[in-house]
Amino acid sequence: MKALSNLLLGLAALAAAHGVAMAAAPDPTVQHPDYADPALWLCRPDLRDNRCKVDLDATVVAPSGRLTLERYVPAKDPKIDCFFVYPTVSNDAGWISDFSPDAAEWDDIKVQFARFGSVCRQFAPLYRQGTLRRLRYPAGGAKPVGEQPPPGFGGYADVVDAWNWYLAHENHGRGVVLIGHSQGTAMLTRLIAEEIEGKPVQKQLVSALLMGGLVMVPPDKDVGGSFKSVPLCHADTQVGCAITYVTFRDRLPPPAVSRFGKARDGLRAACVNPAALAGGKGQPESYFITKGFLNGSGGDIPPEWVRPMRPIPTFFVRTPGLVTTECVRNGDFDYLALHVNAVPSDPRTDELGGQIIRHTGVDLSWGLHLMDVDHSIGTLIRIVRKQGETWVAQAPKG
Repeated sequence: MKALSNLLLGLAALAAAHGVAMAAAPDPTVQHPDYADPALWLCRPDLRDNRCKVDLDATVVAPSGRLTLERYVPAKDPKIDCFFVYPTVSNDAGWISDFSPDAAEWDDIKVQFARFGSVCRQFAPLYRQGTLRRLRYPAGGAKPVGEQPPPGFGGYADVVDAWNWYLAHENHGRGVVLIGHSQGTAMLTRLIAEEIEGKPVQKQLVSALLMGGLVMVPPDKDVGGSFKSVPLCHADTQVGCAITYVTFRDRLPPPAVSRFGKARDGLRAACVNPAALAGGKGQPESYFITKGFLNGSGGDIPPEWVRPMRPIPTFFVRTPGLVTTECVRNGDFDYLALHVNAVPSDPRTDELGGQIIRHTGVDLSWGLHLMDVDHSIGTLIRIVRKQGETWVAQAPKG
């Protein structure tokens, strides 16, 4: 109890340090927040300040170098829902984040989730996640403020509370797609195993998009590791299945110390290529950030999207045919290998960047973690649209 008391005091101190900006934020010291509170959501259909309602127009950079504007069009009456758990983005000073979001959470929603509004209603809860400071501390970063939280406080418990509130008050029997990246994928993988598989709600699972995390399967099998009954997806008309992968450059495979994709305990890391669900190579539909990288970890030098470089006014660029992806098995590792199609006649960039940069240089153990969603988000949305149509057609009527 002393550790919990100290943690609560630490969280309260952090909240106070934010001053007026924190005044309206939910109490970060409660054990179980009430997700009826709109302030606990980044995206929810009824929110006035809905972080999924942002400018998603993109500049299409064609292989010829021609630039055109693509307007984003949200769905008018989507028949399915999407529930998103974001990755490690919080810059809060403690071990876990509070309930006061800032640009870190907002930008991640814009990059990784808002575009799914073209196919589904959107729900993205705030949760007290492990912070970037907590993640970086073992590698020599600054120590988080206060004591570590006790088991069961924040994190996964918040995600479960948000999910249960959504089911009770918003779902109404609708199909739902679970979407996560990195820490968010860890949360949703556990949620599926503990709260969805074998329960009535499993029939409402349209699919699960679990990027940049650890989903395990027996060698050459689709189910039986992380999940008992949710298989890997092999077609866009298949529902109740999972798409999962971790991304590395094709010329820089995972090192022995890699955080992702490694076999263990007789199981292999699952890999599903969104651009070729049945296997093999494919060219995904990518939406990259025009300048910068997710959570600031990838440096500040953007690619030259077209040469000679011209002004690009939109936050996003779409780059048809620029990259090819393929699931690869290399020793103990299974991963999605990304190849940049460097064609001499193509004036677009031959180098995407996106690797995590430390003070000691590039950290190859993370691969292209920052781009796990960006390089295939357009293809994932197309898949979800088809899966949603299939689920609706198969759902019991009445």
